[in-house]
Amino acid sequence: MSVRLDLNNEVFQEHWLSLEKQQQLDVLRTLKKIRQMTRQQIYSDQGLRWEKILSKKGPGGRDIFTIRVTKEHRAIVYRREEWMIFLSLHPNHDSAYTR
Repeated sequence: MSVRLDLNNEVFQEHWLSLEKQQQLDVLRTLKKIRQMTRQQIYSDQGLRWEKILSKKGPGGRDIFTIRVTKEHRAIVYRREEWMIFLSLHPNHDSAYTR
């Protein structure tokens, strides 16, 4: 079963819409790719580089993860059933783990 995307988080939208147009399109291209994948395909995709964040928890104490959405940007996400909920975008790898 394909993963469903929840892009409604205000912080995620603010970060995405503040990017340059080409970067916005690059994120969109990755989101389209993810929508066509199963959860297992996402976990094993070398380009997306799914990683658990051990240093903090998400809403309701859920585990959170980072996923590469462009060469320059990672997103923080969490899972809820078939949904991948996007929380924020970060311009470099380290900031996804420290903010």
